Amino acid sequence: MIQFDWGDLQLTVLEGGSICLDGGAMFGIVPKVLWQKEREPDERNRIHLAMNVLLVDDGRQRTLIDTGAGTHWDGKEREIFGLDTKSAEEILAPAGVTPGQIDRVINSHLHFDHAGGNTVLDERGVWQPAFPNAEYVVQQGELGAARRQDERTRASYRLHNFEPLVQEGRFRLVDGEVCLGDSLELRPAPGHTAHMQIVLVVSEEGTVAFLADLVPTASHVPYPYIMGFDLEPLTTLATKKCWLPRAAEEGWRVVFEHDDRLPVATLVEQGGRLVARPVELDA
Repeated sequence: MIQFDWGDLQLTVLEGGSICLDGGAMFGIVPKVLWQKEREPDERNRIHLAMNVLLVDDGRQRTLIDTGAGTHWDGKEREIFGLDTKSAEEILAPAGVTPGQIDRVINSHLHFDHAGGNTVLDERGVWQPAFPNAEYVVQQGELGAARRQDERTRASYRLHNFEPLVQEGRFRLVDGEVCLGDSLELRPAPGHTAHMQIVLVVSEEGTVAFLADLVPTASHVPYPYIMGFDLEPLTTLATKKCWLPRAAEEGWRVVFEHDDRLPVATLVEQGGRLVARPVELDA
């Protein structure tokens, strides 16, 4: 857990579990001889990744950004993905918060490792919201894409992570740039999926950006380091060129959702390229 004050806000980066994915898929066209210097693969060519989530507490509302992979996986799936998952209760416990105390859940997108913790099975085998008092927020286009699964996207979306919430009317569907109160800004960040969004947390201290799969780890800050999982890699490139220079120029803190070593950083220019640097946290 990493916790720090950000103006009147309290921000907590929490561990949602971990997953192991193929290193080549995680780095796309970047040769292994380069990416393995950043992330050493295991004997199956997988690299270890976190599933970090961000809790934002403004004293009135608690917002959770992304929810991890959830706990309902069979043994074969856990072995393939090297999954170490946590329930909503286990994720929030280090912050002293319960699932019932979450007022809003923002999904950057609906892939299973970002929205798998949205729902839980009850004792009757019925899918229920994992955060019973929360409104869930996602881009309308992302929900549409998740429901129109095809051979390319089917493995990434699991209907039980979002359809029960749709049926209950729990989703607030947004379209494009949206401000949620004074502190949270949703910004489209297409590329990984066509309708992924990043979340900006803004206070008098500046901006913290939850980058989701636009920049999954600190190793993905260089522009060519784009995942093979991205549906529109050239769009990802354009989106990175839009947001990363601004983050560096304005001194934003950034949260890397899948980085198990450097969850929070700043971006600085070094030798003509942007790199991630650790920041000293005030709490």
